[in-house]
Amino acid sequence: MKAALKEHIHKNLSFLNDKKLLIAISGGIDSVVLTQLFYKLNFSISLAHCNFSLRGKESNKDEQFVKDLGHKLQIPTFTIKFETDKYATEKGISTQMAARDLRYHWFDEICKENKIDYIITAHQKDDVIETFLINLTRGTGLDGLTGIPEINGNIVRPMLPFTRNNILVYATKKKFEWREDSSNSSIKYVRNKIRIKVVPVLKELNPSLLDTFQNTLENLKGSQQIIKDRIENIKQKVISIHNNEFHFNVSELKKLSNPKIYLFELLNEYGFTEWDDITNLLDAQSGKQVFSKTHRLLKNRGALILSDLNAEIAKNSTFQISENTLEIKEPIPLKFETITIPFDTKNNQNKVLEALIFDDNNTISIDFNKIKFPLIIRKWQKGDYFYPIGLNGKKKLSKYFKDEKLSLLEKENSWLLCSENEIVWVIGKRLDDRFKVTKYSSKILKIQK
Repeated sequence: MKAALKEHIHKNLSFLNDKKLLIAISGGIDSVVLTQLFYKLNFSISLAHCNFSLRGKESNKDEQFVKDLGHKLQIPTFTIKFETDKYATEKGISTQMAARDLRYHWFDEICKENKIDYIITAHQKDDVIETFLINLTRGTGLDGLTGIPEINGNIVRPMLPFTRNNILVYATKKKFEWREDSSNSSIKYVRNKIRIKVVPVLKELNPSLLDTFQNTLENLKGSQQIIKDRIENIKQKVISIHNNEFHFNVSELKKLSNPKIYLFELLNEYGFTEWDDITNLLDAQSGKQVFSKTHRLLKNRGALILSDLNAEIAKNSTFQISENTLEIKEPIPLKFETITIPFDTKNNQNKVLEALIFDDNNTISIDFNKIKFPLIIRKWQKGDYFYPIGLNGKKKLSKYFKDEKLSLLEKENSWLLCSENEIVWVIGKRLDDRFKVTKYSSKILKIQK
């Protein structure tokens, strides 16, 4: 097995040579054999073990076993204890998902702090078919049916060519010690149920299941590549980028033979699950939207607009502008210029005022003495009102937007410049009459978008 792994790494994973590697070790047979093999092959390795506090004393004994193994082999060993159930409850996720999040976040921290190049895990061939069946039962696209990737960013799984039985035979022959996880025999976990109850039946039907399944995976990966090539071509036709948002051309999408399938391939990575609702957006009126946990898809006229919810939250922040500010880049580029009106002659004052008052929507001049710093830039809120220049009296901002026939997206992308709680400027659209320059103004703040 040592020779077979060495050959596999030489042919397919040669980039691991001379790199610093972090082995994820549970203490079970797979990760112990992985550790022993990489140790014997003289790789530069460290060990990382997570105690998830899920099995009481047994979890603590696993941790001690790993520490003892690291000491025996003189390998740097990192261990950590997590309150996994508490984390899962706080995040509203399953215990397995919580363990995964905690594990890989910690692994990344170790790699950064110790300049480690790759994380090595002990996934093997049996894990691949189990993952395939789990994804199949839950419903998935082609990505979920193509197995566990051997290389995924800085995570590498060099044991995928070997079966669980290969590993057991080798460990027994070499008289390695390892820890048995008692939870592996419990069928309350989906993976265990599939491993204990489903896979043996499939192997009974086809004794060569693992080998023929590998061939099936290769065929699926080939089909997946064809689809990816097609999707890349489609992206060029249907997607454009505006202000860090993806705009999907509705008319082009509707020309496709099966828009629902194409939408799945285009949007699957953003966490959406309601594919009928997403497809219905193609014929929906503007303003209709569908959400995932991380993104929003909005119908706006002839486009479906994909935006990041975290970016939307950031947009709702407030930004302060101090008195001496000359220019800002965030949240919207603006330039500021303070002008003092000379009072040597009345004619000179009027001439300067005439030049300043007639600004366009992207450049305003306001009476410096009517504002209070710091100025605030923020999004509009329900109940906001202002006094639009050129109109008599105040107007609710919602009514102003409606009269201007702004779309939902245009409303959301509108910024307000405020002095304390009063709106000075609906940026790029309309100045507030209360802050306009008059013939009595002695100091002016000019702002250009």
